[in-house]
Amino acid sequence: MADPKGFLKEGRKVAERRPVEERVHDWNEVYPDGIGRALLPIITPQAGRCMDCGIPFCHQGCPLGNIIPEWNDLVWRDDWEGAIERLHATNNFPEFTGRLCPAPCETACVLGINQDPVTIKNVEVSIIDKAWESGFVRPQPPEWLSGRTVAVVGSGPAGLAAAQQLTRAGHTVAVYERADKIGGLLRYGIPEFKMEKKHLDRRLDQMRREGTVFRPGVDVGGELTGEKLKDRYDAVVLAMGSTTARELDVPGRDLDGIHQAMDFLPQANRAALGEEVEGQVTATDKHVVIIGGGDTGADCLGTSTRHGAASITQLEIMPEPPGARPSGQPWPTYPMTFKVSSAHEEAGERVYSVSTKRFVGTEGRVTGLVLVDVVFEGGKLTEIEGTEREIPADLVLFAMGFTGPETAGLVEQLGVDLDQRGNVARDASYMSSVPGVFVAGDAGRGQSLIVWAIAEGRAAASKVDEFLTGSTTLPAPVKPTDRPLTV
Repeated sequence: MADPKGFLKEGRKVAERRPVEERVHDWNEVYPDGIGRALLPIITPQAGRCMDCGIPFCHQGCPLGNIIPEWNDLVWRDDWEGAIERLHATNNFPEFTGRLCPAPCETACVLGINQDPVTIKNVEVSIIDKAWESGFVRPQPPEWLSGRTVAVVGSGPAGLAAAQQLTRAGHTVAVYERADKIGGLLRYGIPEFKMEKKHLDRRLDQMRREGTVFRPGVDVGGELTGEKLKDRYDAVVLAMGSTTARELDVPGRDLDGIHQAMDFLPQANRAALGEEVEGQVTATDKHVVIIGGGDTGADCLGTSTRHGAASITQLEIMPEPPGARPSGQPWPTYPMTFKVSSAHEEAGERVYSVSTKRFVGTEGRVTGLVLVDVVFEGGKLTEIEGTEREIPADLVLFAMGFTGPETAGLVEQLGVDLDQRGNVARDASYMSSVPGVFVAGDAGRGQSLIVWAIAEGRAAASKVDEFLTGSTTLPAPVKPTDRPLTV
């Protein structure tokens, strides 16, 4: 245990973000010099708050099985090289999860029963940022090659995790990505102010040095058909995510100025990185309405703020969550509580318990939308009579989540079965109904968290390795049927 009295002596502290009036005028991360450096002055006593529980429920909260008490102790003892070794033992990309994961490990922290939990996520990102600066992150090429080949389709966190594990196991791995650069939603879905792409690029450079081959700009399912892919490789891992966006079929949907978040955010990310984007959709001087109250909605909010929107309203059909853990979601489950992201600090109004009735417009372009208050009764949402009202909207962004993977093209060509939710079905070994074709991440699980994607990528890699060689030493942290603990 780092400090037997650490949780008694120290309260929970987090890094201070840059002033709002400063950060909204650039696309850099919201912490000064990055969150890792911003945390260094406070992180040692924060790591010392860990009680090194005999039964650490933070392990249960994290599907990766991160060995959290061990690296908390190593940080407290100033052993940063030991800490990154322990962290990398279970997580390929802690610089991603340390910035983007909502930290279910913290809501499962035993200290959180009656105090503020340990800042696990902050300790994690401090370790990896310190490790990169200190030269502790090095390529780990395989000692021998198996002679077997694997294609990974999709370069998000699940695909990258599977690729790195399989490359290190000695297989020849090629990662295919239809976008012009590798990274999936990590590159074009996550705004720069949440994670600067230098963190992604240096990890990809490590993977290249280990032997992973990246093939961006290839539409698998188009010129490279599923049949050709199967013929060319000994195994295929489908990790293309859940990219079919949820729609809102109400009157006026066909008006100009209404877009899916994933049509808006990638363009903004490209422009923020200095690329020329023809016909870019921007929020400049517009009344922006974001439909959806989750992380993607917050990303649209922060992006619209930096564009210079005239106003921003974020709509959520569910009621406003409570500020503290509700009684129906007890420890160590992940509770639905009111959260304030960096984007919410900067601008915008959040409106809860409302449903969009219709869009209105003139000359074919949206100018507003009509809302109605709703209440959740008897297991369904009911409109409240007399609450209809219209709000201005020059730009409407749908951030309502995703319903499953795209089935046209590769999925149809491979002939894999789908489950009842429209995801690619897989057995206990992550294999689809087609032998040699495996499924990892959101394509099989459905829309989920980055930490689950990495866990599935690692687990699927172990099953692919076993399929190719007859045995494996690669870890498999989760089963395809595993789900977060709920009540």
